Amino acid sequence: MTKILHRQIPSRAVLFVVLSILFAKATLAQESVVRFAPAQTKVTFTLSDPLHTVRGTFTLKQGEVRFNRESGVASGALVIDAKSGDSGSAGRDKKMHKEVIESDKFPEITFIPQKIIGGVPAQGAAQVQVAGIFRIHGADHPLTLTVPLQISGDNVKATIAFDVPYVQWGMKDPSVFMLRCGKSVRIEIDATGEILAAK
Repeated sequence: MTKILHRQIPSRAVLFVVLSILFAKATLAQESVVRFAPAQTKVTFTLSDPLHTVRGTFTLKQGEVRFNRESGVASGALVIDAKSGDSGSAGRDKKMHKEVIESDKFPEITFIPQKIIGGVPAQGAAQVQVAGIFRIHGADHPLTLTVPLQISGDNVKATIAFDVPYVQWGMKDPSVFMLRCGKSVRIEIDATGEILAAK
């Protein structure tokens, strides 16, 4: 009886190790990474008032989203360079950076994904919801984005558009006596990157 138990223990140990390896590989296969290319990603903003519309750009510093295809759990960040904000008017931009977004004090605008709702296909088009935290001007705000995706080979394109109620979120209203600015700004991100298996 003792000899039989001694023979069974190594066999069970080997089986446990094999199953653990297979499970780890299966879990890894469910993990993916989307890495966005700053040079191929366009970030624009639009601010309207009764008289005219202001349009400008920001620069993406870096962008990476890691997610589990089964659970939808996500991590990573899209990081925008707040100091890169440019509306084409030196005076207006100086006011924006110094008084509104205070980019010297808060140099980054970040979206941190936490959950992807909806399936991400291996190829083709899809639309998913991405829930996470939007960090701007030193404060975190829960935000869920609707994100159309187009995947072709290893390439992925994502289009994101959302409103930032900056005055409601504690930033200064830049309106003056004769010029009333909108209380929210539209952000649009056209992102291009590649989708990879997690390592």
